[in-house]
Amino acid sequence: QVQLVESGGGLVQAGGSLRLSCAASGSIFSINSMAWYRQAPGKQRELVASVIGAGSTNYADSVKGRFTISRDNAKNTVFLQMNSLKPEDTAVYYCYLNYMLDMFRRRDYWGQGTQVTVSS
Repeated sequence: QVQLVESGGGLVQAGGSLRLSCAASGSIFSINSMAWYRQAPGKQRELVASVIGAGSTNYADSVKGRFTISRDNAKNTVFLQMNSLKPEDTAVYYCYLNYMLDMFRRRDYWGQGTQVTVSS
């Protein structure tokens, strides 16, 4: 059993900042990657940022230079620092975990999501 505890969403004015966190716990042998996705009303879920392996990061073009993903390996926690927020960043943000259940079995897991609302 795996748990993902997300926090940090909320309402902020355009130009403001928020920091999301997602802590993974449970039956995890090792973590392959962690990421943040988002889904706005009427739109498909999209990748925002990911951190893979030893720390390689990847960002959606729309957030490059504004968002920073980081990971605390000791605590199995991933963070998303969001600066210069825009109304178009409004969405439900989901934490994603790809992990090894043991040496051979790979699994993935989604958090329940946290709402981020940016007012103009």
